[in-house]
Amino acid sequence: MPYTFTLTAAIPASPREIYEAWLDSLGHSEMTGGEASMSDVVGADVSAWDGYISGRNLELIPGERIVQSWRTSEFADEHEDSVISIVLTEVGDGTLLTLEHSNVPDDHRSYEEGGWQSNYFEPMVVHFAGLRGVAPADRPDPAAQQTAPKAPPKRVRTRPAKTARKAKSATKVKPKPKPKPKPKPKPKPKPKPKPKPKRAAPRAKAAKKKIKGKATNRRVAATKLGKNAKRPARKSARRKRK
Repeated sequence: MPYTFTLTAAIPASPREIYEAWLDSLGHSEMTGGEASMSDVVGADVSAWDGYISGRNLELIPGERIVQSWRTSEFADEHEDSVISIVLTEVGDGTLLTLEHSNVPDDHRSYEEGGWQSNYFEPMVVHFAGLRGVAPADRPDPAAQQTAPKAPPKRVRTRPAKTARKAKSATKVKPKPKPKPKPKPKPKPKPKPKPKPKRAAPRAKAAKKKIKGKATNRRVAATKLGKNAKRPARKSARRKRK
């Protein structure tokens, strides 16, 4: 009877990094140490460990889930393909990988009893730790980080020494006084316009000219009368006497 088992592993990489490396031929080969032919297309055929493993992509959720059919060269013809389901959960600065291997032939117990750890999980930890430049032993366990929350660090208040306070006060520079704003110049008063000289009315001038003209005309007429004019009044008197 086929059976199902579940394994977990803490990998020092992000879920996206593991997802992309698992479905890339070169990335899968470097991650496990065996030649692989992978694809990120649902329905595509895949193989790993120099052809020892073969299968097909059944379900792919980027950065979260990989489901593949899985059989080895040791499966008999009457054995159906097993199925692996890989769930990637981000934990701390790494990933908690949960593997469920189902429909495994009953006489193939080596996968559960160390096969996955020695052929996949351990090489993956070394590979991704090397990419980050950190030794695997120096890295914290992401699973432990998830179960045990970190306590907030205590703040320690320290008072500076008196000499340090004095030195600080001595080194303080007094701020320069702000320059007073210059008073705005008062606007100069506008000069008053000079009064224009009054001009004589044109009618008065014309009247003066007329008066002068009349006087001169009278004088001329008087002179003419004195020399040439006849005195009609005297003639009339003489006629009356006769």
